[in-house]
Amino acid sequence: MSSTTDTTAPSAGRPARPAPHTPWARVVGLGLAVAAVVGVLVLAFSWPAVTAEPQDLPVAVAGPPPAVAGLEATLATAQPGAVDLVPVADRDAAVDAVESRETYGAIVLGEAPEVLTASAASSVTNQLLTGVATQLQAGLAQQAATAGGDPAAAPTVTVTDVVPLSPDDPRGTGLTAALFPLVLGGIVGGVAVSLLVVGALRRVLAVAVYSAAGGVVLVAVLQSWYGALQGDWWTNAGAAALALAAVAAPITGLVALLGRAGIALGAVTMMLVANPISGATMPPEFLPWHWGEVGQWFPPGAGATLLRDLSYFPSADAGSAWLALGLWAAAGVLLSLVGHLRTAGGVEPDAEAARDEALEHAARHGEAALPA
Repeated sequence: MSSTTDTTAPSAGRPARPAPHTPWARVVGLGLAVAAVVGVLVLAFSWPAVTAEPQDLPVAVAGPPPAVAGLEATLATAQPGAVDLVPVADRDAAVDAVESRETYGAIVLGEAPEVLTASAASSVTNQLLTGVATQLQAGLAQQAATAGGDPAAAPTVTVTDVVPLSPDDPRGTGLTAALFPLVLGGIVGGVAVSLLVVGALRRVLAVAVYSAAGGVVLVAVLQSWYGALQGDWWTNAGAAALALAAVAAPITGLVALLGRAGIALGAVTMMLVANPISGATMPPEFLPWHWGEVGQWFPPGAGATLLRDLSYFPSADAGSAWLALGLWAAAGVLLSLVGHLRTAGGVEPDAEAARDEALEHAARHGEAALPA
């Protein structure tokens, strides 16, 4: 067994020489690289809020055709392109559309005008529809004055919250904040399993155990303690577990395939790409282009939508969210299997990296090198 000794290691009667300083060019380059990373972080997290504006927000409308045509003209002037009116038969049909999340609200025209909102869907759309109610009231008063009547005698527009938030979370801040742990927890779990568990198939089992336990813990805190989640407890726990697995499994799968570089690739994808377009803090329709729709097929967006649907919109079709999360979790397992088969009988990329680190450490400290 041979040993390798660093020239800076102490010898008999001579002190160790200090390690050489980092070259100036590398110092400057490192500073610029870190600044670039900060710029990317700021851009990723501020871009959705800065560029957000309603685009074709689906809102149901029921009433006489002339009144609906007048409302369309009013909205097109006041907020062009913001609202997409979806005609329905009557108020009951409008309520069904809101409760199934086909629309964010509804406007019922007639002798008793009413605006239906759903604060559980989004506080932003709730405010927007409340503003529409104000515009509608002003329009009715103007019509009465034009006809020579008393503006005060115009019909009163009623605002009804069809799907309100929980009394324990009246502003929805708890629900919005509850969705971030799914992303962060999945990333932390994937990174921890990748670093602490050796073996692609063993990581699959570790992710499954972590996700199941993590889903129970998250729902215990967010629903049993904070009351931010509603609905069936175990169904929510299953959804949270699948969301965690959908984030963690691709990271461990990429590690099995690429080595430790997979950690950075997976974490960056989930945090800096998928999270900003998730629509967790604002409706997907507020994001530019089709990024909101794209974000619903990434784990952060699908997880946020699924938990909101399970909590407040049991009539909504959550099939696409379940499918998206399942596909990401399955993709992570598939990558792990491919990595396992590729390295069967050999050394895994991450284990090889760990071996190289051990050899380097031994060389620097003058210790016996590991056997080849």
